[in-house]
Order: sequence, then structure tokens, then C-alpha cells
Amino acid sequence: MEKEKESIDLLFKRLNRKLDVYEPSESHRANFLEKLEGKNRFSPSKKENRIRWMRPLFIAASLVLIASLVLNFTQVGSATKDLADVSPEMQQTQDFFTKTIERELFDIKENMTPENQELVLDAISQLEMLESEYKKLKKDLSKSGEDKRVIYAMIDNFQNRIYLLQDVVEQMEVIKQIKKTQEAITL
Repeated sequence: MEKEKESIDLLFKRLNRKLDVYEPSESHRANFLEKLEGKNRFSPSKKENRIRWMRPLFIAASLVLIASLVLNFTQVGSATKDLADVSPEMQQTQDFFTKTIERELFDIKENMTPENQELVLDAISQLEMLESEYKKLKKDLSKSGEDKRVIYAMIDNFQNRIYLLQDVVEQMEVIKQIKKTQEAITL
């Protein structure tokens, strides 16, 4: 421990003339505070400059985003016109077809068995194709201004879906009868 103290004492003796041991002048603190206040008054910091510059950019970006959303929603709303939008009678027709299709499809799915599963899945994929065609017809209806040919095509699309589902029900009944006949023969 004494060696360390001696080495520290020797170090201070060697550096005695090189160390700054003088007190700052009385005006040093006042000069420092004056410079510090002057800097804050006349030149804003880099962060403040960046914020001032970016604020209009954020506002402009927000306005562009809002404008694009408004335009997108108005185009989506006007791009697709449904059969129900034509007249109250067409709304009743669409409701009738939609409910009938939903009811038939529910019954088919409820009565699905391993024997008729492929038939049902094929019918569902055909219904999806008819639905995509119907969506195209909805766009055509809005573009054509309620052209009667497009309206008839939309009704025909609903009828094709119902015929498809009725055909599936009939084929399911045939499969069921064949299965009963095979069971009766094996007994």
C-alpha cells in the first residue's frame, strides 16, 4: 500500500507544473450563460428545424391518404350495382333466388356422404364459377345503365345455380337408391 502511495505522490510531483490548478475568472460563468442563452434565442436546434420541415410533409401525406381512401370507396360503391338496386320487384326476385340457393346448398351439405362427396364438391366449385360470373354481370349492370339484357343474364345466372343444385339433389337420391339396392342384395 505504501508503494502505491509513493508512486501517486511521485506522479503528482512530476505533473505539478502541467496541471491546471487555477480558478476560472469571476466573469467566466456569466460569459458561459450569456453564450448559452444567445445560442438558444437566435438559432433553433437541428431537431426543431427537422420538425418544422417535416410537419407540412406529414400534413400533405395525410391529405393524400384521405383523398385516396375517399376515391376508392366511391369507386367501389359505384362500380358494382346489384339486381336489387334496379327496382323493388328485382329486389324480391334476388331475395327469392338467394334464399332458395342457400336453402338447397345447406340441405346438400347436410346430406353429404362419402359416396356423394365428390359430387357435392364439384357442385360447389361450379357455384363459385357462377358467382364470379355474377360479379362480372354486376359491374356490367352499373356500366350499361340497367340494360335489360344484363338483368336477364343475372336472372339466368340465378336460375342456373338453382338447376345445378336441383341436379345434385337428384343425383344424390340416385346414389342413395343404388346404395340401398346394393345393401338389400348383399343381405
